[in-house]
Amino acid sequence: MADDEKLPIKMLNDRLLVRIAGPEGERRSSGGILIPATAQMSKRLAWAEVVAVGPNVRAMETGDQVLFNPEDRYEVEVRGEDFIILRERDIHAVASPRHEEGGTGLYL
Repeated sequence: MADDEKLPIKMLNDRLLVRIAGPEGERRSSGGILIPATAQMSKRLAWAEVVAVGPNVRAMETGDQVLFNPEDRYEVEVRGEDFIILRERDIHAVASPRHEEGGTGLYL
């Protein structure tokens, strides 16, 4: 197979492929202050965008934002970009426009 051929990726079972926006670990406070990855907070959860879902994933779709524990993950590099593989049961919350009715009143 030639190096320029790209194969499609299909997630299996209840797996999700997600991408974390921005440099890993860095975040901004509500006041706009950049907090570096070295400033650890105890058991802080992280948000990521769903890129692909397996056939048995029921509560999430591509494009959703999911909340997960960064310590419970597998990292993979695909075509030079870093992604994380999670199981559906490891997701704590989902943010999506389709969840507007009966929401919690919290918005990202």
